[in-house]
Amino acid sequence: MKTLKKNEILKDLPTKRLNLHIFSELDSTNDEAKRIDIQKDFHVIIAEKQTLGRGRQGKKWSSPNSGNIYMSICTENDLSSMPISLIAGLACKNAIDKLSGQPLIMLKWPNDILLNNKKIGGILVEIESDQKKIKTIVGIGINLNIKKEESWWGDLSQCGLETKRNELINLILSEFIKISNNLNFNWLTEWKNSCIHMNKEITIEDTNSNQIKAIFKDIDEKGNAVIETDIGEEIITSGEISIKGVY
Repeated sequence: MKTLKKNEILKDLPTKRLNLHIFSELDSTNDEAKRIDIQKDFHVIIAEKQTLGRGRQGKKWSSPNSGNIYMSICTENDLSSMPISLIAGLACKNAIDKLSGQPLIMLKWPNDILLNNKKIGGILVEIESDQKKIKTIVGIGINLNIKKEESWWGDLSQCGLETKRNELINLILSEFIKISNNLNFNWLTEWKNSCIHMNKEITIEDTNSNQIKAIFKDIDEKGNAVIETDIGEEIITSGEISIKGVY
């Protein structure tokens, strides 16, 4: 396991626009992001361990072990013109592919990062607002090397990146800042090309816990899923997707 090193993480990044804090342990990097006052464009929080890590819809994100990525990027810049969860997933995919030198990563709507059909990471976006400002918090969890206790989890040890954590965090931050600087870039085509279930049969559980069998046809410019059922096309704004053979 390689120690988190601030100078390696910040290499060639615009430090005038970015603050970075590294912790040995936190309840949750997203919760810490809610507590801090942002002084620059971006504030990045990284922890070796989390005691209360979580994913979407309140699900637990197991993060008791050092060596993985538990990180939050927070900003008060206006990112409302794009679906941040999908964009952050794309930034992680691009960073991993760039570091590995080959296109390895696929994405699963709306926030999962996959390698060889296994989930290796996920995104949790939270918005904090008051009368003066809106704080966008992007939580990123990526497994570099984990105990194989649950069959649906994977990690980056499969492609030899488990010792390149600092370099990977650096690339993710670089990709995220680049995207934030160009909110009009064509993310939609790039995301569709990275989607593991485009035009495939899925089961989707909506916010009312209804399970719907459908074909995943598209995503729209807001990041919503366009699915096709027996009664026609439908737009889903949030939910959980399952695909046969993919965890």
